[in-house]
Amino acid sequence: MNNNDWRQRLYVMVFQADTPAGRRFDTTLLLIILCSLVVVILDSIDSIHRDYANLLAYIEWGFTFVFAVEYGLRLYCSPKPLRYAFSFYGLVDLLAIVPGILAIYYSDAQYLLIIRIIRMLRIFRVLKLAPYLSQANYLLSALRGSKQKIIVFLVSVSTLVTVFGTLMYVVEGPENGFTSIPVSIYWAIVTLTTVGFGDIVPKTPFGQIISAMVMITGYSIIAVPTGIFTAELANAMRGEQLKHNCPTCKKERHEPSASFCSRCGNALFTKNA
Repeated sequence: MNNNDWRQRLYVMVFQADTPAGRRFDTTLLLIILCSLVVVILDSIDSIHRDYANLLAYIEWGFTFVFAVEYGLRLYCSPKPLRYAFSFYGLVDLLAIVPGILAIYYSDAQYLLIIRIIRMLRIFRVLKLAPYLSQANYLLSALRGSKQKIIVFLVSVSTLVTVFGTLMYVVEGPENGFTSIPVSIYWAIVTLTTVGFGDIVPKTPFGQIISAMVMITGYSIIAVPTGIFTAELANAMRGEQLKHNCPTCKKERHEPSASFCSRCGNALFTKNA
C-alpha cells in the first residue's frame, strides 16, 4: 500500500463519520472525551485531588497525548491541512490539547480542559443529527438581523447604568459601600437586571428611591432584547417558508400554500401532463 492509499484510508476513517470505520473512530473519540471530562471534574474535588492527584495527572497526560496524536493525524491526512487547522473543529481540537501543555507552567490551567466538551458536537454527525444542527441557521440569521437593534439597546442600557451608578455614588458615597463610580455602575447593572446580589445596598432614603426607579426600569426593559430576537427569528423562519417564485413575472416570496402568483395571477407550479 503506497502513501497516498494510506492517507486516503486514514482520511475516510478520521473525517467521514458516515462510514463504518469513521463511525467507530468518532464513537471511540467521544467516549475518550467523556472520560477526560470526568477526570477533570473529579480532579476539582478537594478530597479526590488530595488522594489521587498524581494518578489523575498521569491519566490526563495520557488523554492529552491521545488528542495530540489525533490532531496530528487529522493534519496529516487532510487534503488542506491549513483549512482544517483554522476551521471551527480544527481550533476546538487544538484547544483540547493546549490547556494540558499550559498546565506544566500553570497548574490551574488544567481545569480549562473542560473546553473539550465542545468536541461533543461531533455527536451530531455520528448519530445522524445534522438536520437538527442545521436549524441553528435560523438562530444565526435572527442574530444577524437583530444585531443593530441589540447594539442600540445595549448602548442605551449602558448609558442608563452609567447615569444611575454615578447618581448613586453622589447620593450614597463611599461610607455606604459605593466606593467608586465603577462599583456604583456594577450595582446599577445588578439592580437593573433584577439579579440583586445584595452585596451593596442603599442606606439613604433618596438612594432607596433611586433603587426603586432602577428596578422598575429593569422590569420595563428586560424583555426588549427577547422581543427583538423573537421577532427576527419568526421572520427568518417565515422567510424560509416563502420560497415560491413566480415563473412568469419572477415575483419572489409567496405563501407556502399559494398556487397562483399574487402579482400576475399565473400558476406558480406547472402541472404535469
